[in-house]
Amino acid sequence: MNMQLPRGTQDILPGDVEVWQYIEKVAAEKCRAYNFEEIRTPIFEHTEVFTRGVGDTTDIVQKEMYTFTDRGDRSLTLRPEGTASVTRAYVNHKLYGSANQPTKLYYTGPMFRYERPQAGRMRQFVQFGVEALGSASPQLDAEVLALLVDICQELGLHHLSLVVNSLGDLESRTAHREALIAHFKPRIGEFCSDCQQRLEKNPLRILDCKKDKDHPLMGTAPSILDYLNEKSKTYFNELKAALDVLGIPYVVDPTLVRGLDYYNHTAFELMSTGEGFGAITTLCGGGRYNGLVEEFGGPDTPGIGFAFSIERIIMAMKAEGAYTPTKPALDCYLVTLGEQAKTQSVKVLHDLRQAGIRADKDYLDKKMKAQLKAADRHEAKFTVILGDDELEAGVANVKQMETGEQDQVALTDLIPTILRGLQKERKQ
Repeated sequence: MNMQLPRGTQDILPGDVEVWQYIEKVAAEKCRAYNFEEIRTPIFEHTEVFTRGVGDTTDIVQKEMYTFTDRGDRSLTLRPEGTASVTRAYVNHKLYGSANQPTKLYYTGPMFRYERPQAGRMRQFVQFGVEALGSASPQLDAEVLALLVDICQELGLHHLSLVVNSLGDLESRTAHREALIAHFKPRIGEFCSDCQQRLEKNPLRILDCKKDKDHPLMGTAPSILDYLNEKSKTYFNELKAALDVLGIPYVVDPTLVRGLDYYNHTAFELMSTGEGFGAITTLCGGGRYNGLVEEFGGPDTPGIGFAFSIERIIMAMKAEGAYTPTKPALDCYLVTLGEQAKTQSVKVLHDLRQAGIRADKDYLDKKMKAQLKAADRHEAKFTVILGDDELEAGVANVKQMETGEQDQVALTDLIPTILRGLQKERKQ
């Protein structure tokens, strides 16, 4: 019997989980400022959602998906990424029919990929992403990039490098595809089996190969930028102009292709340049995917999005000293003496919590001294001491833990007293 944690997964314990909540909160608040709304999709989908949406030549589909057959003999897959699921939902619920376009959505949730676990790359990981569907404006691309940078900077990340590229439209990609085939075909036998299979299906994916990245032909491969038609060049120039207006620095990298088949026009990655982050510097990736909605049976609808794993954001925060694990302190700890006080403490504690006060009490029948030590361990701001004698007199002793000051307070004034003390402490 194996009762250990499955490889590639993790437990996020109190003290760390608060940082995760903070990242999710910051990202969600920034999205709302940009008028993005939250969407939640199933953790598993019909396998076709990903083979069609992600692309059957990608490593994700060929090697990394967790796919199973259910009792109805249906092939289902744990979602390896979010864009395909969001696009499926967009089509299923006819969100393209809304008068408010583009449709701007964000999501957070676990994703699953069977790959070799390493720092910042888990088999189950939590991804935050956004999708904007319904507009082909390069200014929308710039807005999405601005949102990404805004989120990361709010999280304390400042050693960042934005890398952008254009993959062009269908005409540009077709011309580039033919040039890539002509370039690699004479020596394709020197490449891995995956690249050999991709030569005719999707030669652009060869440029993203990790095994053959140092092959001499990689450095001399035709650049997509040399095959952009006028429409694609104009689009890319307008994107760069919008980024310039926003004051967002960027680097153009013609070798950036991303790992998913649905990208066209804009492709980008945000890198961490923080010292100590690691060899794999990519924090986030994304791009434009005009045509993906049509793959799911919807109308011709352009889209753009990005996604990052919270695990890698945390790595970057640690590298830049912006990660501070912390367990929130209690506002109040209730110490009881005597059976009547113990019984009544349940109601006192409930009333404190109803007033928005983070409070707790002893449930192990500890002596008073041990209860006071527990209050210290919880870093309680106030300790309320309630004994049978105090209960009969209708009072409690309230101790401000930082100063050691202690006052006797009427039970009817207990909550207002603690609330005033907390408010005063926040102002200091």
